[in-house]
Amino acid sequence: MTLGVTLGSTAVQHTIDSTVRLAREARDAGLHSAWFGQTFAYDSPSLAAIVGREVPGLQVGTSAIPVFGRHPLLVSSQAQTAQAATGGRYHLGLALGTKHLTETGFGLPYERPIGLLREFLTALRPLLETGSADFHGELLTATTPYSAAVPGARPPVPILVAAMGPQALRVSGELADGILPFLAGPRALAEHIVPAVTAAAAGAGRPAPRIVALVPGVVTTKAEAGAVREKAAEALALYERIPSYQRAIERSGAGRAAELAVIGDEETVAEEVRRYREAGATEVVFTATELNGEEARVRTWKLLGELSRG
Repeated sequence: MTLGVTLGSTAVQHTIDSTVRLAREARDAGLHSAWFGQTFAYDSPSLAAIVGREVPGLQVGTSAIPVFGRHPLLVSSQAQTAQAATGGRYHLGLALGTKHLTETGFGLPYERPIGLLREFLTALRPLLETGSADFHGELLTATTPYSAAVPGARPPVPILVAAMGPQALRVSGELADGILPFLAGPRALAEHIVPAVTAAAAGAGRPAPRIVALVPGVVTTKAEAGAVREKAAEALALYERIPSYQRAIERSGAGRAAELAVIGDEETVAEEVRRYREAGATEVVFTATELNGEEARVRTWKLLGELSRG
């Protein structure tokens, strides 16, 4: 199993130089990938392109760009540019976003998100594969009067979707290469998420999807575990107000998001990684590793690198 980490968050923003330094540290620790969230600050494909070019051998990805407020032509250009810059090591993550951020930030009505996702993916796939599109849907149009292909953007950029609900999983299985579930524990993955997206992919004649599970986690001492979980509860509380995350948390057998944070010593964390693998995750990406300070982050990355190499 490959293991990765996220670099930066809404709470922790690094400079570009320090992000590159952390990415080198992740690679040298034995980690497979580094992922960048899309906030209202950095442009995540650009940041991934810079990091991937500066840190050879490290896979880079976005997790994830909301489809509201974007257009397939522009996202294709960003993704292909990142793919060319990194020599084929870029992974594009897309998301539905949330009603609050969409309507507050962009002034757009959060309407028909599943329909928009389907049309967005339908238009985006040929753009990434051939550099052309001629799509006319109900919610968007994407046509190319001349080529939109970026030289060197090969292989075609893989598309992953932060999908966890039944409809989003169906669309992702049919049209994407995999999913990026967050706060979906082993139980939710094994019983709901993996079967649904795998069945959708099989029905569409597509290969088995990648399941890139994003998991908040920190290696720490038993004495500090309680305090770290309290920090996790504060950091993750906002997700408990978002319906899709609420359902994933409940289906994971948890009452609070922080209960799904993997916090403990090396043996405890390694066991949880194993549980995710057995639940169907093809890749695990740890988030919030900076939650308990620099020493704990380094300790966490060391363990994940060892597990990735093993």
